[in-house]
Amino acid sequence: MLRTTPFLRGLWIIAASAWVAVLAACAPSGAPSVQTPAAVGTPTPALSGAVRIDGSSTVFPVTEAVAEEFQKLHRRVQVTVGIAGTGGGFQKFCNKETDIADASRPISASERDACQKNGRDYIELPVAYDGLSVIVNPQNTWVTSMTTADLKKIWEPDAQGKVTRWNQVRPEWPDRQLTLYGPGTDSGTFDYFTEVINGRAKASRGDFTASEDDNVLVQGIAGDANALGYFGYAYYAENKGRLKLVSVDAGKGAVAPSEQTINNATYPLSRPLFIYVAKDAADRPEIDEFVRFYLTQGRALVAEVGYVRVPDNVYDAALQRFERRMVGSVYTNAPAGAKLEDLFK
Repeated sequence: MLRTTPFLRGLWIIAASAWVAVLAACAPSGAPSVQTPAAVGTPTPALSGAVRIDGSSTVFPVTEAVAEEFQKLHRRVQVTVGIAGTGGGFQKFCNKETDIADASRPISASERDACQKNGRDYIELPVAYDGLSVIVNPQNTWVTSMTTADLKKIWEPDAQGKVTRWNQVRPEWPDRQLTLYGPGTDSGTFDYFTEVINGRAKASRGDFTASEDDNVLVQGIAGDANALGYFGYAYYAENKGRLKLVSVDAGKGAVAPSEQTINNATYPLSRPLFIYVAKDAADRPEIDEFVRFYLTQGRALVAEVGYVRVPDNVYDAALQRFERRMVGSVYTNAPAGAKLEDLFK
């Protein structure tokens, strides 16, 4: 299901409100007043303030959709959402420049230390699943799947300036230029991909077109027949006609990301997405209401923007965690490969 544009939804709301006004004017004296349909939503002007969010461009589509729906009900609350990347978002968050950090990976040890140094406690909340997607241009006729070994051969630090043509990855592939696109070094997607594929976070060749804005990567790959890149699944879902998805084989056969394979983690690059809420901001009415809205009404928006919902019991556990103001990360001492359902219960 595609989300309608804010403009079209605005026209619908205006039209519905006008029709309600006509009915009310035509009602006989003493008749019950006509109420605005619940589907339109009733703005609550009593709530005001600002919600400052920055971080992952992968999480951005979810947070943007939630912010848009929230502001329809709370028109005096200004919600701003930036895309500095997960690392850049945590830097601002730990410096107390924002209220909420979008993150496509759990907070790192150095980021935990930075927040502790600045006296910023945080509440960690999962909001969706993503399948980090490997993408080529639709004109690429030779690649349908790649192994994790293929990806490492391309992206490891030693490949810089050396692996520059497709036939260097596999000899049966054509002797054509290999052009790479990927997230910038402040991106949580970059951290996750390099850790899973290259064995260490941030270990990567540097000779590729990098951006924290995934739309820039989409544009680059869509316009370059020799391109290869990676980013969050929602950006592929939004641009299926311009991009080609590559299945990934981690030793158990090639698997493409989909709602099913991301949810059951059979797709090798499945991962959870998070928001981190500052405890010192959580008691402000606009922050408290926004986070509650995110973890309840926001569930339906996850699929609309192209990601996969976490199980309802995980959302419920996250909401309890927020209500109790439980600070810290469940990943601090979590065993490798721990499931989200086991960590948030």
